[in-house]
Amino acid sequence: MSDLHIDRREFLKGACATAAVGAAGPGLLFSSEAQAAVNSYDTVVLVFLRGGIDGLNLVPPVAGNDRSHYEEARPTLNVAASGTYGALPLTLANGTATGFGLHPSATGLKGLWDAGKLAIVHSCGMPTTVTRSHFDAQLYLDLGTPGQQGTGTGWLTRAWNTQGVSSPPTLPLVAVNSRQPANLLGSTQALSMPSPTDFSLNSGAYQWQQFRSGMPAGTKGLNETLASMWSGQTGVETGGQRADAALRVIGAQAFTSTLPAGWPTTTFARQLWTVAQSVRFNLGLRFATVDLGGWDTHDGQGTAGSGYHYYQNKIAELSEALTAFYNNLNTGGEAARVTVIVQSEFGRRVRQNGSGGTDHGYGNPLLVLGGPVNGRRFYGQWLGLDPQVLSPYFGDVPVTTDFRRVFSELMIRRMGNNKLGNVFPGYTGYSPMGIFQGTDLAPQYVVTGQTQVMANLPANPQPAFGESLGESSRAIRARQRDQDHWFRRLLAAIGLS
Repeated sequence: MSDLHIDRREFLKGACATAAVGAAGPGLLFSSEAQAAVNSYDTVVLVFLRGGIDGLNLVPPVAGNDRSHYEEARPTLNVAASGTYGALPLTLANGTATGFGLHPSATGLKGLWDAGKLAIVHSCGMPTTVTRSHFDAQLYLDLGTPGQQGTGTGWLTRAWNTQGVSSPPTLPLVAVNSRQPANLLGSTQALSMPSPTDFSLNSGAYQWQQFRSGMPAGTKGLNETLASMWSGQTGVETGGQRADAALRVIGAQAFTSTLPAGWPTTTFARQLWTVAQSVRFNLGLRFATVDLGGWDTHDGQGTAGSGYHYYQNKIAELSEALTAFYNNLNTGGEAARVTVIVQSEFGRRVRQNGSGGTDHGYGNPLLVLGGPVNGRRFYGQWLGLDPQVLSPYFGDVPVTTDFRRVFSELMIRRMGNNKLGNVFPGYTGYSPMGIFQGTDLAPQYVVTGQTQVMANLPANPQPAFGESLGESSRAIRARQRDQDHWFRRLLAAIGLS
């Protein structure tokens, strides 16, 4: 029985799986010719570092009191402030020292910083929800609704659905992934593909897969035969038509697995090459998402040096791929309208553990890079690493900037979309930080025609300064009153009060 299951899965991996993620509709049949073009629209590339990157390893303090606190908390995991394996110091455009540096393996990111194309947001994350669960934190961020998992759509899906484009593009949303990530949940226009050159029905013997030159006239392969079968109106047949359309569009583009000279050869770098080509083919790509995992380093994390250091290699992988991506698009003229956001679900603890690693933390730097970025600057509020300051936050770097504030500015200034009530339900705290170039619009928080019950969901905020680790009976009673009030409002909203 298991053998039959495997055979079927191989046979249907394109027909069924692609039908689910490639339901992009008839628009896919009208692809423009593949050619390099400076697009008239913006593209957002979301890079999610799954596993919780150690932000204090990527962006360590290199001077002042914070440097002393950093070395005390991490006697064997600190990145040196100078020397052969020392941090790469970050200065402002006028040469003023920032007190921070980049990991010595992040030479490409340092170059982007010096060119004014990289900005860093201090202590970014979810200020209203605290969790040390990878699964919960990632889902909250992917859905764009901290503390709430029942939205049914990802924030990228809602961002595109409210974009207001009159003529649907060929490929507005793409995940270079083997599965559809939660940030694209609920979209019928998102396409997920691990590699465009493998995006085909290729089961069975090679000579049976499709018609090729040299075959007898009139011969049909698997691809041609299945395409002719999607002629009905059932759900399966309609899905098959859309999947076949997606296959044909990707097949019609000049995607290649051959990397440009000097391009890194890691899987992550190859995924970014797919995004770069998708941007260049002028298919209308607005949002792309790519994951890079492997950051959950509870032991053997390493730092920087001549021996085995895990983080040294991971950060080099991240830095080299992002730099190649930007440089390639910059050469073609597309970088001016492409923005890359690099986020992780949370940071790591300030203090190293007894296994040579770091455990789950809270606040973390968020990287923003691209042509439209006001770079070579830090944004947000940094409270420092003094143990007395961190004590109310359980010894973690706190979150001082809501990630939705950064993403909202991106939506407004670069995408011209101010419908924040749709994109980030319940969020009302937007004000521009100046990270992105563009025009400000007044944010719209009210979702027309819908009851916005999510706006007042009971929060699970980070502890306020001075609050003890315990919770007083008064606080517990207050929370219960808030929950009862919210529940009564929910019943009233659905007509059951």
